[in-house]
Amino acid sequence: MTTLSIPTLAWPAALTQRGLHDAGDCTSALPQSADALRQQSSLLEDFTLDELATLGAVMRRMQADAGQVLIEQGEAGDWMLLVLQGTVDVTKHIMRHDAQGLPSDIPLEISRLAVVRAGASLGEMSMLDSEPRNATCTAIDAVQAAILTREAVGQLIREQPAVGAKLLVKITQLLAQRLRNTSAQLVKVVVQSKQAKLF
Repeated sequence: MTTLSIPTLAWPAALTQRGLHDAGDCTSALPQSADALRQQSSLLEDFTLDELATLGAVMRRMQADAGQVLIEQGEAGDWMLLVLQGTVDVTKHIMRHDAQGLPSDIPLEISRLAVVRAGASLGEMSMLDSEPRNATCTAIDAVQAAILTREAVGQLIREQPAVGAKLLVKITQLLAQRLRNTSAQLVKVVVQSKQAKLF
């Protein structure tokens, strides 16, 4: 295993503002949980122990108590997280629209998108493109997660290009699968809506 010359990477300010703190790197956390993580996480399923240690060296650990917000809908972000332990509620605020059809700041409802457990990754899109978060992620119980920043991915690509490339391919595959699932759900809703109008 090649060691990385990685300085302590910046801890996301949004996490500090929520009272979440840096609990160190994941150099040992990922390999120690390797068998379970590779079974639970499609992101990590193809990584070797050495690759997990390399990846863990650029990831930071954080712990959250039940009820703590990990990711807030609408905030900018340049990091993602991988749930190592615990359960996370993923919700979306559906906003009211004004007379012109533009969204307002007034929430209409909160919709649960998913409940995820160890092995799930969250926030990949914002990590890659810095666009606002699409959903809020809240710890249902005690959660331990690994944080991966865009800066860390860049460092990984420079120092361990094979691991960096493998990681980006896995993230791309995850996002493609989510897009396929969303498209299938959209088609189902459109078909149901058209059928309802016919009867």
